[in-house]
Amino acid sequence: MDARARADQLSKEIIGAAIEVHRALGPGLLESAYEACLGHELSLRGVAYARQVALPIVYKSVQLDCGYRLDLLVGNLVIVEIKAVEEIVPIHDAQLLTYLRLKGLWLGLLINFNVPVLKQGIKRLVNG
Repeated sequence: MDARARADQLSKEIIGAAIEVHRALGPGLLESAYEACLGHELSLRGVAYARQVALPIVYKSVQLDCGYRLDLLVGNLVIVEIKAVEEIVPIHDAQLLTYLRLKGLWLGLLINFNVPVLKQGIKRLVNG
């Protein structure tokens, strides 16, 4: 299975896990709570992930740690950016697309847990 097919498969597993977390907790919590719970749910499902992964910027051949962190990096293939906001706005899309470009990855999920039905809060974004 190539990387894109694996990333696509992982995205389905991530969405299922996120729906389970939202079903259990509902809207109204902090992003950090959803991040921790989604990580735990992925672990229960046997899905490899890392939380708060450093994302350095390479500028003019120099790697700089500017404090950027990926909420979740799943299977080293899919970036998950977690939000708990009233609505997703274009800057949120731009943030995830920039993270994908900097990390050299193809697929990202923007998940806003502050919605009545999680399906309304999930966006798939691809790099390129």
